[in-house]
Amino acid sequence: MARGALFIAIEGPNGVGKSTASTLLAERLRAGGMRVHVTSEPSDTPLGRLVRTGEAGLVGRALALAVAADRYHHMDTEIVPALMDGLTVISDRYVQSSLVLQRIDGLEIEEIWQYNAHVLRPSLSCYLHHTAQELAQRLAQRTRRSRLERVGSPQRELDLYQDAYQFLLARHWPQALVNCQEVSPDRVAAELALLVARTAQRQEGAR
Repeated sequence: MARGALFIAIEGPNGVGKSTASTLLAERLRAGGMRVHVTSEPSDTPLGRLVRTGEAGLVGRALALAVAADRYHHMDTEIVPALMDGLTVISDRYVQSSLVLQRIDGLEIEEIWQYNAHVLRPSLSCYLHHTAQELAQRLAQRTRRSRLERVGSPQRELDLYQDAYQFLLARHWPQALVNCQEVSPDRVAAELALLVARTAQRQEGAR
């Protein structure tokens, strides 16, 4: 990773606004002079697109392994090269999503972790949080919902994200919780930008 580069993961349950937050955060960081690369998972590669389109048919361990394979490929071919070029990378979803969604699909958290234990650790993982009621209302407005969205529920995802937070906390992953209740997307992005700035300061101080 080049000096000054950061790897930021934006996480949270379906409908919480991860994609919007990632876009707005990137705009703020670029306005401050930072070079930023925005990406997402599953990745925009043949393997990632296979994961997206095959989610209805791939279940349990098969899906978990496919998602992990896409993540390692994503890391090797996009995330790490961008970091080596000095860009700050923002990923909409990362390991935490697997620790949640694959549990909805019947796997235990320790098994999921085994498939993802060798990925690049982010400089910071930001968990966006909202109420289960608001998330349910947002999901109800979607014309299409994935199999895991239909099988799970907002409250179940919120509970599992809390489990994932504690699981990774025990493994010393840098994490932050961001409350999105009664907060505009711009304010969420502003809080994320502040967290990124603090992370950059800590990273520079540790050199």
